[in-house]
Amino acid sequence: MSSGPASTLHDHAARELRFIRETMARAGGFTAVPGRGGMAMGVTALVTAAATTRLESDRWWLAAWLTDAAVAAAIGLAAMRLKARTAGVSLTGAAARRFALAFVPAIVAAVVLTSLLAARGMLAALPGTWLLLYGVAVISGGSTSVPPVPLFGAALMTLGCVALAAPAPWGTPLMAAGFGLGHIVTGFVIARGYGG
Repeated sequence: MSSGPASTLHDHAARELRFIRETMARAGGFTAVPGRGGMAMGVTALVTAAATTRLESDRWWLAAWLTDAAVAAAIGLAAMRLKARTAGVSLTGAAARRFALAFVPAIVAAVVLTSLLAARGMLAALPGTWLLLYGVAVISGGSTSVPPVPLFGAALMTLGCVALAAPAPWGTPLMAAGFGLGHIVTGFVIARGYGG
């Protein structure tokens, strides 16, 4: 009894299946954007906005928002890891890499501009800059994700443009709208329609 042809057929089928999986992974969208994590990020932004609305010191305002950004990033990453593990999605696969490569450049630009604007005492420009560049990051990353993500990015960019043109006191309320309510609403839509 020869196993040659059956073994060859099995090997060929395994190669084809592996090719199909790899092709689907490259073509697939990034589905580990966390809905509940996004909602939690929104809550932290609302708390920070409420705490900084009446702050007299620009340094404390900046410190509070930078702290919030770090906390929100930690929440987002942890929630993304949890959602990916639950859904069996790889955070090192092709879709995740495309998401990161699209998302990270605008965040790096935001860090550079934050340092520059803060050093020059131009803190009034930060809300618009942050909203605009985070919106760019979300749209870019969201192009490989579920539909609500790029829509959220477009809303953030719009708020960023408004913040850059508006009087300085509008900055914190506009960040509350974008980083707070925007994350909560988008997170809710993702949690309901796309899991987690």
